[in-house]
Amino acid sequence: MSLRFPVALASIAVLSSVTTAVHADSTLRPDQLAYRELFRELVETNTTLSSGSCTLAADRMAARLRKAGMPEKDIHLFAVPEHPKEGGLVAVLPGTDASAKPILLLAHIDVVEAKREDWTRDPFTLVEENGYFYARGVADDKAMASIWVDTLVRFLQQGYKPRRTVKMALTCGEETSGAFNGAEYLSTQQRELIDAAFALNEGAWGTLDDQGRRVMITVQAGEKASQNYRLEVRNPGGHSSRPVKDNAIYRLANGLIRLSQYDFPIHLNDTTREYFTRMADIKGGDLGAAMRALVKDPTDARAVATVTADPTWNAMLRTTCVATMMEAGHATNALPQRAQANVNCRVHPVESFEDVRQALVRIVADPAIEVTKLETRGPQAKAPPLTPEILRPIEQIAARIYPGVPLLPLFQAGATDAQFLGAAGIPTYGIGVLFFEPDLGGVHGLNERIRVQSLYEGRDFLYDLVKAYANQ
Repeated sequence: MSLRFPVALASIAVLSSVTTAVHADSTLRPDQLAYRELFRELVETNTTLSSGSCTLAADRMAARLRKAGMPEKDIHLFAVPEHPKEGGLVAVLPGTDASAKPILLLAHIDVVEAKREDWTRDPFTLVEENGYFYARGVADDKAMASIWVDTLVRFLQQGYKPRRTVKMALTCGEETSGAFNGAEYLSTQQRELIDAAFALNEGAWGTLDDQGRRVMITVQAGEKASQNYRLEVRNPGGHSSRPVKDNAIYRLANGLIRLSQYDFPIHLNDTTREYFTRMADIKGGDLGAAMRALVKDPTDARAVATVTADPTWNAMLRTTCVATMMEAGHATNALPQRAQANVNCRVHPVESFEDVRQALVRIVADPAIEVTKLETRGPQAKAPPLTPEILRPIEQIAARIYPGVPLLPLFQAGATDAQFLGAAGIPTYGIGVLFFEPDLGGVHGLNERIRVQSLYEGRDFLYDLVKAYANQ
């Protein structure tokens, strides 16, 4: 794959500052007020797997499209009987040129679990405070989902007729392995409904530095795959008054310590080579030099150590495996008969899930520790090509809205629903024009947040971008 970015956007001489903006209701445009209410409704609809309902959220978004004038024949709500609360929505705005292949706007509406007692604020009440929106899902992924719905609402209200058909899919199950995954269902069971030349998705982001200045925007082209493994030790156990060296907990713990000290090999691809080449210019100094050295020679130990000290960059460059859950023992006064841990791996595309399982066996280095690959979430993602058709509209809008901010390709260290669409032949790109601090807004953690200014500016950017693609 060849990656080409214009010199104007490549320029990093000046990082643009985030201007101060007041977004009290009295200063918002009417369309922004309407969007804020849509965003609030979606965020405040609990869509956790344990107690929420994606089906309800999809119904509410469908109602907004109906109100804006979308015919019922173009609104497709879906669910399966086994998972009645994990439904989703596909909406279609027909184009005027039947020969022009559609575009697809994809977002997941399920969110990670959130306990009220752990949060400073109610995680399912949208709170605007000190320039931020707080709530579970404000960043991942209801910002993008709400923007897609809002974009279609605005098109309908304006009577806009796109040349290419614009489709939108809001799906459930992205955040939880084993849940009903709407993107997988649509890709395998309703492929024609979402057929498109390409899809726009989450998976990328805009980066702010510690002073709140915009550093870069990104477009995702490729990602790792999430795969869980169970590490388990079993033995006869016994009475705790007669301890023995062969303790299931100790053996498992020692294996996990060996895993914690292991680094998987470095792998570069077209996207990460371009990313670190460009990032070297942005960072400069010793860090920039290390990035250039890494791109030139990925076996350069000093360069690898310098760059991978940052957990985000480390995750982009190699498979990572980390223990996330443990369970052991059956009584306080008994030797454990069983100890097990879940290890979550984010697997680089050059390695298979079985390759990683075998590597774990070697790393824990104990025949008593059984390593089992658990349910596979889906196929490993196919990296889509960054063609001029995809890049040029992003570059043009970025030059207008975020002048001087460079655009970089991004290899996603996490995993998104792009893996299902890519396997179905729909190239899928993460569009990173919502800006976050280095901690990514506390996504999946406590007090998830997004800058108010970032959300409104990102909404305008994505609206213009969809229209640009729709008119191609």
